[in-house]
Amino acid sequence: MAGNSRRKGAMRKAGTKKGAVVGSGGQRRKGLEGKGPTPKAHERPNHKAYRKPGAPTQQKRQDNRRDSGPTSELVAGRNPVLECLRAEVPATALYVALGVDADDRVTEAVRMAADRGISVLEVSRPELDKLTNNAVHQGISLQIPPYEYAHPDDLLEAAKNSGEDALLVALDGVTDPRNLGAVIRSAAAFGAHGVVVPQRRSASITAVAWRTSAGMAAKLPVAVATNLTRTLKDWADTGLMVVGLDADGSITIDDLELANGPLVVVVGSEGRGLSRLVRERCDETVSIPMAANVESLNASVATSVVLAEVARRRRMAGRV
Repeated sequence: MAGNSRRKGAMRKAGTKKGAVVGSGGQRRKGLEGKGPTPKAHERPNHKAYRKPGAPTQQKRQDNRRDSGPTSELVAGRNPVLECLRAEVPATALYVALGVDADDRVTEAVRMAADRGISVLEVSRPELDKLTNNAVHQGISLQIPPYEYAHPDDLLEAAKNSGEDALLVALDGVTDPRNLGAVIRSAAAFGAHGVVVPQRRSASITAVAWRTSAGMAAKLPVAVATNLTRTLKDWADTGLMVVGLDADGSITIDDLELANGPLVVVVGSEGRGLSRLVRERCDETVSIPMAANVESLNASVATSVVLAEVARRRRMAGRV
């Protein structure tokens, strides 16, 4: 251009120069420095693939949170809080917003918390928003401490101390906490000595699981297995038989003769069923006869059916 060009014949009028034109001030070198390869889509926080459920990075972050140790949980909302208190879910504090419109649910929640010795704390609404991560809390929230899991060996010890043949339930990839809570409730109802869940890719004892278990999570031990396949092998080495629930089982519950001895009932995930390694560890796979127009049962319902059959056979044999 006419003002700054050094070509022959170019002219520059006096007073038109705007700042330095020779050199880059060191910026050119920085601009040429490489920053490494472009991260994959699921590794970039601002990319939609990063926020997609099941993305590798997101799954890794979830696993890390699971391994980072137990943390407290806050239940927000008047109905959920009241349901937790009615189900006698363990709690350490009840947060109530200042100036909240105290209806019957809030009044009952505060009364029940006070009767159980739970701290009732009044906080400002902004503080309650922060505590609940801006959830719809309706002016009330309940803090639930982390669940204290048992060790798989503790379940064997509990069975030994009962003087009965061991009856344990193992969950292989059940991710719905409502199913977990329902399984715990059924296991307690039919005389099981404990439930074990894998450390990864499994539901944990949350407020939802507590409520669904109807308080049984406080009475029946729930253990965490670092490696479920190895735990099943260890239990088999002590004399327990392993039976897996499967739609294409080798036998039906009508032929479940193993019910009258030490037994582990393994329940697969809601979608894919038993994993390959766990299936290989089973001594038998058992199916539930159903009507032709029904494909499958919910994981917790199927568990209840099998445990009920085990309990019936043991009563008939006088083993319980």
